[in-house]
Amino acid sequence: MLHAVPAHPAAAPRRVARVMIVRDEAAQIGPALASVAGCVDEMVVLDTGSVDDTVAIAQAAGARVGHFTWVDDFAAARNAALALTDADWRVVLDADERLEAGHEVLHALRHAEPGFVGCVRVDSVDDGGAAGPARAGAWISRVLPRGVAYAGRVHEQPVHTLPVRRLPITLRHEGYRQAALAAKAGRNRALLERMVAEQPGDAYAWYQWAKDHDVYGRHAEALEGFDRAQSLLGAAQPAWTHDLAVRRLHALKCVGRHADAVVQAETDMARWGDSPDFFFALGDLLLDWAAEEPARADALIPMIEAAWQRCLAIGERPELEGAVAGRGSHLAATNLAVLYEGIGRPDDARAARALAGPAG
Repeated sequence: MLHAVPAHPAAAPRRVARVMIVRDEAAQIGPALASVAGCVDEMVVLDTGSVDDTVAIAQAAGARVGHFTWVDDFAAARNAALALTDADWRVVLDADERLEAGHEVLHALRHAEPGFVGCVRVDSVDDGGAAGPARAGAWISRVLPRGVAYAGRVHEQPVHTLPVRRLPITLRHEGYRQAALAAKAGRNRALLERMVAEQPGDAYAWYQWAKDHDVYGRHAEALEGFDRAQSLLGAAQPAWTHDLAVRRLHALKCVGRHADAVVQAETDMARWGDSPDFFFALGDLLLDWAAEEPARADALIPMIEAAWQRCLAIGERPELEGAVAGRGSHLAATNLAVLYEGIGRPDDARAARALAGPAG
């Protein structure tokens, strides 16, 4: 559920700052700062050791720049950046993020009591495949009142006891494009290894460790981490478990454990029966199984069809952590069209292509 920022017009206007940490972001920082121009009262940038023109570009854009010696701890850097301002509200963005929607919400913070933490939607864009660029969303706490600080060596989180509200703010994150992934390959791996060594009982740490392996195609390691994270959760079901469940099915497919994946899907279906991403991944792994073992195809094809039809019946669910835009619409319809074409059902294929629209 999205929340409007509660207004208190009689109160003195609150100050709003954009806060970021950077290193060698000359290609990104100008557009990043420009995307919030006029929405905040100040912009503060903490540079952690740039050797390019990052600092000069930030200063030319009107940001106040501080400097920090990197200590292999993102929370330490985040907290040093927060200390650069005494603003009532701090909007934490990275150099590879752009404010895409919610400008008016940032304006409204000037009249909001800083008694909550705001979650914003971060849409990570990758280059995609034949279907074109894909966007996967995550809800992340990025609007912080003064006094809230971070903890965590990597994939750091704000620590607080305040209520959390999802705000109608969308950021576009460019860091999952292929060029960006190649540039930062392995950047966080050592930090993640240290994090799970220091916090072996932390499910979130293992999830992030596994996700890093998954992003870079190390699926056996990713599966180990996802399994460890799941085993540590107990009764807790934080929002990121949706992304964990979908990625876990994908990892099982990639290591060829199709039967185990189906058993896992049967367990997870009770929780994620209304997730198009879950059924999209299920259809994908069943198709892979049919390709690997053609003798099973006759039994699997109706299940594949049903999985992708279920995606369309559910529709888009952007509020789910890790949801990829299109899995409840054109991506599922395109997959169905390809399936129907492959099994000789041209009329159904045309109908599915029509549902996919121009994107299909």
